[in-house]
Amino acid sequence: MRLRRKPWARPELSQSSLFIEDPTSLVGRWNSAFPTPGPLHLELGCGKGEFIAQIALKNPSVNYLAIDIKDEVLGLAKRRIETEFRDVGCEPKNVLLASFDIGRIPLILSTKDRVERIYINFPNPWPKGHHKKRRLTHPVQLEKYNDFLIPKGEIWFKTDDDELFWDTLRYLYRGGFVIKSLTCDLEKGIYSPEPRTEHQRFFVQKGVKIKFLIAVKNVKFTP
Repeated sequence: MRLRRKPWARPELSQSSLFIEDPTSLVGRWNSAFPTPGPLHLELGCGKGEFIAQIALKNPSVNYLAIDIKDEVLGLAKRRIETEFRDVGCEPKNVLLASFDIGRIPLILSTKDRVERIYINFPNPWPKGHHKKRRLTHPVQLEKYNDFLIPKGEIWFKTDDDELFWDTLRYLYRGGFVIKSLTCDLEKGIYSPEPRTEHQRFFVQKGVKIKFLIAVKNVKFTP
């Protein structure tokens, strides 16, 4: 479903301390953007912010950067984060939002940023052959993440799409990643399905099994 245009989103984002207006200005020094130094985790395609709001609240010692390209969803993400933190009497000091094309992510993150974990939750599966390079887990993208993902850094990946899941598994092997954990039914796996996203709840209610994996960057791999 296409999200309706929200004229309020960009002005509201621009006035928020959670939003980075020009993420290219922080390349190589993202930790300086947070009040307290800490491990840096990244969510690619944060959507309406349900996942990042919950995980940032539960892990105050970790700094989170959430990226999406649409102001409409980032506006909703901002509100969701504020609500989650306000409900427990806290301020969201360990999470930031940025609007950017993930395909150009080397322009905003570099080796100096040392991202320890990347979350990719329910991305567009891009099923057509000539579109597959747009996938967030395609080797073209994985190569870009290698620049800022630390040795033994992790990618946590969730999807409802079978083809994307198995293709991603092959992409990761080709990219020199080691699979630490894998399940074809997250709701019954050893890892908690929380935080759930809107997409996750929708697919579970429809009886669709959620595929999940954790991949570790292999420091011994030589392409």
